[in-house]
Amino acid sequence: MTAARLRGVVPPIVTPFTESGQVDVASLERLADHLVVSGVHGVFVLGSTGEVAYLADRDRALVTRTVVASVAGRVPVLGGAIDFTAARVRDQVASIVEAGVDGVVVTAPIYALNDTAELERHFRDIAEAAGKPVYAYDIPARVRTKLPADLLVRLGAEGVLAGVKDSSGDDVGFRRLVAANRAAGAPLSLLTGHEVVVAGMLLLGADGVVPGLANVDAAGYVRLWECASAGDWAGAEREQRRLADLFEITAQARGLSPDAAGVGAFKAAMRAQGLIAGAGMAFPVSALSADAVDRVEAITRAAGLPIAVPFEVLQ
Repeated sequence: MTAARLRGVVPPIVTPFTESGQVDVASLERLADHLVVSGVHGVFVLGSTGEVAYLADRDRALVTRTVVASVAGRVPVLGGAIDFTAARVRDQVASIVEAGVDGVVVTAPIYALNDTAELERHFRDIAEAAGKPVYAYDIPARVRTKLPADLLVRLGAEGVLAGVKDSSGDDVGFRRLVAANRAAGAPLSLLTGHEVVVAGMLLLGADGVVPGLANVDAAGYVRLWECASAGDWAGAEREQRRLADLFEITAQARGLSPDAAGVGAFKAAMRAQGLIAGAGMAFPVSALSADAVDRVEAITRAAGLPIAVPFEVLQ
């Protein structure tokens, strides 16, 4: 599998931090290797789950270099180049390409208010600068722009885009994108960012999945993918139901931001399994409370995942 035609499970890797708030390089190395050994088909660094918006440029570069080195060419590494406008995105692209990524992931401009023609020029400019496969990241909850399916497919047919990571939450829109892509000869790899309806998205034609929960249970998503690839949809749905139950960890924090509740829960479950050393979040995001972590641990255990470091031991 190459970055230009990616299929399968591509976790958006979290960014672990030390108690002092620095990137925990040792945990990141261990996690990247764990994901590859678990059978994933690619790794996505500097996505929303990786807390890219909170990272200084030097930390973005460090995280990318660390993951690329740890993966060591075993699967493709995609890198997020998320910034305000094309000029700033080009700088991010140059940094992650220098660090060795196999492809880049780019949103619509953030804060700037662009029309469709301007979006097209944005993606064309980034693709020309990158020299690597470019994936459009459709995430209107973060950037306030829904990428038009006809634009994406046309840019795919022209070789500007290699694929789309769809985190729009618009399942009807994604189905239409799949249909339009198929009608055009399938120039795009279409990856869903869903956690809990992956089986359905694969059934309707998604090429792969980019689930943050795969940081917690990579092997589970690989099993789901393998069932779906073999046409065992009953097996895929059984695995999906178990993962949907596990995803309830993200509902255990109350009164916290979505970043804290979601990524914080992933990190708490990962720390309990011994995958990372700590569950700290990027400043100023709050960590989960002790009682929320207890609930996360209980759900993680109920999903059949091993608890190597019980929460009470960490106090």
